[in-house]
Amino acid sequence: MKGLLLLCLLTLFRGQRSSACPHLCSCHGSQVNCSRKSLTSSSLPTSFPAGTTFLHLHDNRLTSLPNGLLDDLTSLRSVSLHGNPWVCDCGVLYLRAWLLHHPSTLTSHLGINCSSPPGLRGRLVVTLTEKEVLESCHYWFCDLALVSQMCLFVFVLVQGALLVALIVFLKRFERMSKEARRTTEESFTAGERENEYTPLKDTSI
Repeated sequence: MKGLLLLCLLTLFRGQRSSACPHLCSCHGSQVNCSRKSLTSSSLPTSFPAGTTFLHLHDNRLTSLPNGLLDDLTSLRSVSLHGNPWVCDCGVLYLRAWLLHHPSTLTSHLGINCSSPPGLRGRLVVTLTEKEVLESCHYWFCDLALVSQMCLFVFVLVQGALLVALIVFLKRFERMSKEARRTTEESFTAGERENEYTPLKDTSI
């Protein structure tokens, strides 16, 4: 019973959130205007009212759209996305796919251009091939793996150098120990020989 009540409350809360006007945006009926707010991909609202029909996101600083951001907006009739510095790497794949699956009457494809990388600058996002996008991707975890391998290599080299130094030290210590032992034995042997040749005192006097 408690679980059912909690589920109902969560559903109600989500419904209230989905109908609320996003922060930094202005809403008039089913129109949501988030244009010219200097929004970035990280400060962009994570959701919009479910009944949004007109969404304005133009003239911001958006470089990509979060995956699935526009998928639940089934009532959309117009979206403006021009005037943003889109970065055409792996992060643009969702925007490209969304544009390809929606007619240009819903969103004008003009003005949705790549600002980087240099090789794709000025290209319309919708005209990019998947190969072009994937070739421009920069996988940070590949760099991390390379750095990790280099660190591991340096660590192994240092361990090897320390091992060699330890072996050299142990051999030198063993040699010094043998020399000290031999010197001690020679001194002891010489002392015994001197004692053998020491004349006995005349006890008759």
